Formats: sequence, C-alpha cells, structure tokens
Amino acid sequence: MKKEIKEYRSYILEKAGEPDAGKQELAEQLLIRIGFYQHERLIHLIVTMSFALMFLLSLLLTQISLTFLALSVLLLALLIPYIGHYYYLENSVQELYTVYYKITDTQTRFDKLNEKD
Repeated sequence: MKKEIKEYRSYILEKAGEPDAGKQELAEQLLIRIGFYQHERLIHLIVTMSFALMFLLSLLLTQISLTFLALSVLLLALLIPYIGHYYYLENSVQELYTVYYKITDTQTRFDKLNEKD
C-alpha cells in the first residue's frame, strides 16, 4: 500500500504540472482515489483499535495469571507495526488532500476569504 500511494502521489503531481492536463478530470480522479485510501484508513483504524483493546485486556488478565504475559507481548509486537502503518495512511491521505487543493485552487480561494475576515 505504501508503494502504491507513493507512486500515485508522484503520478498525480506530474500530471498536475503539465499545462495541457484537464484539471477538473484530474481532480475527480484524485477524489475517487482519496475515497479508496480513506476506506483503507478506516479499516486499519478498526484493526488497530481492536488490537489495542485486546492488548489492554490481556494486560489486565496478566494481573490474574502470568500465562497471559506471552499473549500481551505478542499483541504488543503486532500493535506497534499497525500503529505505524495507520500513521502512514493518515499522513498520506492528508498529503493527497493538499494535492487536491493545489489542483483545484480551493485552498488559495479559502485563504483569501479568511484574510478578508
């Protein structure tokens, strides 16, 4: 997924830099792709939170019996990469929002409106 997002971001920035690129079509294509990545991000959030809850539960059960310590360590070992991957997905989607704003010039117009206030 990381490789796909990096490649798509490079592709969309390259296309946006071309003078004859259809900005509206490019922005629509980007919104569709952002939707896919948002869905992926939501699924990973659910998985990450599930592992975090299971880790906390196993940690509590470790207080009752030390046999749950191995389960706690295993869940923690899985939780750390999930958090890292979710962090990457979150930041990548935020970067794609910025690219969308640049393509549509939405952010510039929004900033100008805020300056008037």
